[in-house]
Amino acid sequence: MPWDPHVGDPPAGTLTVLAAIRIVAHDENVCALLAQPTRPVMAQVLPLDDAIALLVRDGDCVAMEGFTHLIPFAAGHEIIRQRRRELTLARLTPDLLFDQMIGMDCARRLVFSWGGNPGVGSLHRFRDAVEHGWPGPLALDEHSHAGLTNRYVAGASGLPFATLRGYAGTDLAGHSPTVSALQCPFTGETLAAVPALRPDVTIVHAQQADRKGNVHLWGITGVQKEAILAASRSLVTVEEIVDSIELRPGGIVIPSWVVSAVSEVPGGSWPSYALGYSDRDNDFYEAWDSLSRERETFLAWMQEHVVAPSKPKSVGSHRRETRPDRFRDRR
Repeated sequence: MPWDPHVGDPPAGTLTVLAAIRIVAHDENVCALLAQPTRPVMAQVLPLDDAIALLVRDGDCVAMEGFTHLIPFAAGHEIIRQRRRELTLARLTPDLLFDQMIGMDCARRLVFSWGGNPGVGSLHRFRDAVEHGWPGPLALDEHSHAGLTNRYVAGASGLPFATLRGYAGTDLAGHSPTVSALQCPFTGETLAAVPALRPDVTIVHAQQADRKGNVHLWGITGVQKEAILAASRSLVTVEEIVDSIELRPGGIVIPSWVVSAVSEVPGGSWPSYALGYSDRDNDFYEAWDSLSRERETFLAWMQEHVVAPSKPKSVGSHRRETRPDRFRDRR
């Protein structure tokens, strides 16, 4: 029988469409879900270093989603500090974070649908790995946005693959073993098919979580909820942990029973932004082009600002104390 949120907890291990909910104002069903006193599985509230140590392992497929804002930089930096290796990194739009992780030898494979420094240019560490194998070879699995999104959706839905009208007019299918074609059994139409993407762990950043581990994010959203539902494990870093969540029109609630761990990391999306909490550091995105262009300059910056502070008090304080004056917030 379908689970009724007004009656009790869902069966253990069950994921329903309520696992990630597009909020409308005064949604009584969502309020009833969050008010339930118990869950089959509760998210752990952990310090970031402990959460990464627990959830991210060498060789994992790690999805780190966030579109324009809420990019989980702090979590990525902790993965670098803990020297995770041989990772498959997945994200629709890898930008500076994956450039840093690739350059610090965390990744051996990249699943993506666009890559670059938004509004600035290339990712030099990404290019160096692809073109010269430094600091190690990097295999690529490139998709369209629609194709990669459908891979997450298939994984979240427990399906082996997804179909879509896509890739026509491109040569992506010829370069990726994860794009194929099939004939619709009802219309005879030729469609693209992509396999489900089921990350070992998905990491996202959000504005808030309550003390039960329910997560609330709003603003520009990407595929965070699909990526979490598709994953075996998940970590959400948040700007703050609050006593109760105030629902916002257009926001998304991800309930604690589909989240493995929550870490409170103020400023955890810098240099991207968290709507309502911080502004995008456009100066840093521009400066990254020169900072990352040469291997020596890149390694020196990463050592000083990411690797050396092995346990910063918080990302916010780490940022204020270490980044050059020209990168400071102008709020």
